[in-house]
Amino acid sequence: MTVHHHSDRPYEWVGSLSAKRAALTPDRVGLVDADTGAEYTYAELDRRANRSARLLARFGVEKGDRVAVVSRNRPEQVDWYFATAKLGAVLAPLSHRLAPRELAAMLDDIEPRLLIVETPFVADVRDALERDDAPTVDSLLSLRDEGDTVETERFQPYDEVLPEDDSPVDVTDIALSDPHLFLHTGGSTGLPKQVVQTHGAIAWNAFNTVLSWGLRPDDVTPMIFPFFHTGGWNVLTIALFHLGGTVVISREVDPGDVLSTVEQRAATVFVSVPAVLRFMVEHDDWERTDLSSLRFVKSGGGPCRDAIIEAWSERGLEISQGYGLTECGPNNFAMPEGFPREKTDSIGVPGLYVDARVVDDEGAVVPPGEVGELELASPHASDGYWRNEEATAETFGRVTEETDANGDDAWVSTGDLARTDEEGYFYIEGRKKNMFVSGGENVYPPEVESVITDHPKVDEAVVVPVPDDRWGEVGKAVVEGDESLTLEELRTFLDGRLARFKIPRYLAFVDEMPTSGPSKIDRQAVEAAFGGDTGSTER
Repeated sequence: MTVHHHSDRPYEWVGSLSAKRAALTPDRVGLVDADTGAEYTYAELDRRANRSARLLARFGVEKGDRVAVVSRNRPEQVDWYFATAKLGAVLAPLSHRLAPRELAAMLDDIEPRLLIVETPFVADVRDALERDDAPTVDSLLSLRDEGDTVETERFQPYDEVLPEDDSPVDVTDIALSDPHLFLHTGGSTGLPKQVVQTHGAIAWNAFNTVLSWGLRPDDVTPMIFPFFHTGGWNVLTIALFHLGGTVVISREVDPGDVLSTVEQRAATVFVSVPAVLRFMVEHDDWERTDLSSLRFVKSGGGPCRDAIIEAWSERGLEISQGYGLTECGPNNFAMPEGFPREKTDSIGVPGLYVDARVVDDEGAVVPPGEVGELELASPHASDGYWRNEEATAETFGRVTEETDANGDDAWVSTGDLARTDEEGYFYIEGRKKNMFVSGGENVYPPEVESVITDHPKVDEAVVVPVPDDRWGEVGKAVVEGDESLTLEELRTFLDGRLARFKIPRYLAFVDEMPTSGPSKIDRQAVEAAFGGDTGSTER
């Protein structure tokens, strides 16, 4: 007898979320474009997805093919999410903040069947595709607004080729174990890694979020996370699409506009990075904006300062801190009902379908109060990294006697240090990984350092995080080399080679890098010496 695992068995319903939701709540508004004021019901979203699916198929997109996108948050991104689901294809949204060099490398890794680019980023993508190391992408579309002009020699205008036929399409039979999203996360040694998120993992995260956070069908949220982040899709958007809730998107994140959206749309839930929460508190409209519709507010993507938590709490709002990562979830924890105020600096307790533990370097669970590495296990964990077996084994590979030998239930190593208290609340204590977070974006110093050392005046470089009131943390380049190098000169050199959020804001020099062994730079010594302040070393 052949035994089929449910996750491996193909079903038509796996790719039919937009059609199923349209059948249940056709007239409920699922998406709002704050920039145009346009509202889209679930019936309209499914019809748009049908048109998009026909377009993708016209360009040869089939099950398993990748559709790469470089765009801000727009309704079309939702169309492509639902359309790729119907076809069994993979949506690979890429950050529009990446430099051409980075885009070229990622496109080479993904090998998309089709690449769709919003007009403001066509020039960067064109530069990426003209590099000597760039891949060949056969089909290119440009997504434009009225009045935009764009070259048509290589990029066909999306609006001109989109079919009119919005009738139902045949939905491909897809298994829960099939991939649906590639979401990139920073590369500790260079190229960002593509995290493979399956239909099943995405659905399990939605279930976790709905049930652990208490989401409701009438919930409304302003979405401030970009769609090239797991936050854009998995923090609230897909969970609310499962329920029939409403997601409000915009191309740019303006704190005043977010405040206005909360009031005008009577938003009920809001999840944000700490920087945006702070900008909203500091905005002129903060005191006069009606926030009473919000049931809860969550901060994620880095630690939130006590003063910001206090400012939101003083408005009578329940605010707490979340924790997640692209590789697992991201909604792994929840705050219990009526949690004590003094627990606000924790990330809460594991969600309904999440196991969490804190372990030492040998993998043994440490007692409450002791700091170790946070590990997670859940059906909403990613399948691993695209074409990167070594990194996959390192992050997803800890198998114990209690887990399946095939690794299906292996623990995900987060690289973050944590502890628990006697009541089972988890607290993040720092990073085991060599990484910092700037404005909600992960920055991996080795990647930045490898580009800095290409500068002819630089012999060695170490990038350390320093505090920043606006972004939480920013990079400081500590350089061994020619001290005539200025910060402006270095930043100009890095512009176009690195995304702007990765480019250091400060520059310092050392005569010789400290070492902790033969030819091994002592990063901890550099960070201890240069990571605490900014002013004295700014160039």
